[in-house]
Amino acid sequence: MENNIDFKDLWKKQSITQPDINELMDKLKHFKKTSLRRLILTNVMLIATCVLILLIWFYYQPQWVSTKIGIVLNVAIMAIYLFVYNKLFDAYKAIDNTDSNAAYLQKLIAIKTKQKFLQSKMLSIYFLVLGFGLCLYMYEYAAMMALFWGIFAYTITFFWGVFVWFYLRPRQIVKENLKIDNLIDKFQRINDQLETEA
Repeated sequence: MENNIDFKDLWKKQSITQPDINELMDKLKHFKKTSLRRLILTNVMLIATCVLILLIWFYYQPQWVSTKIGIVLNVAIMAIYLFVYNKLFDAYKAIDNTDSNAAYLQKLIAIKTKQKFLQSKMLSIYFLVLGFGLCLYMYEYAAMMALFWGIFAYTITFFWGVFVWFYLRPRQIVKENLKIDNLIDKFQRINDQLETEA
């Protein structure tokens, strides 16, 4: 019995399934459509939140400067976040059906780079300023409460922020990265295959 098996030869002979280009284009269209929908929904939600905050300011007429500063900080950071986040709109719109595989790959890598900036630096700044603004905003109303209820309100707000930061945010980031990494990987494989055939 001979044990001289050439693993390199076996490895070269195995069939590698390449992604179907039509299926890949459908996934790319779906990615573009869902990403644009999420971008629009985020815009609507943050603009509605800003309007609601300003209506609360107008209706309840807060007396303390800290409350007004908190409102301004929250509205400002939401507007800044939207400004930066909306730069992805052009990147999503740039994905079109006439591009080459290499162009698709470059556009997806550019989107991933922008997403990484949003998910790390921008989101960190957003949560810090939003948390600080919320604390300032709540101070006037918490001061009117009994000590227990004031501490309770701040504690609930703190734990909600911790839950969002350590549980919801990482899950959303992983989900977004998985989608785009999957597309980048498939376009990279097709691109590599085309380069070796040329």
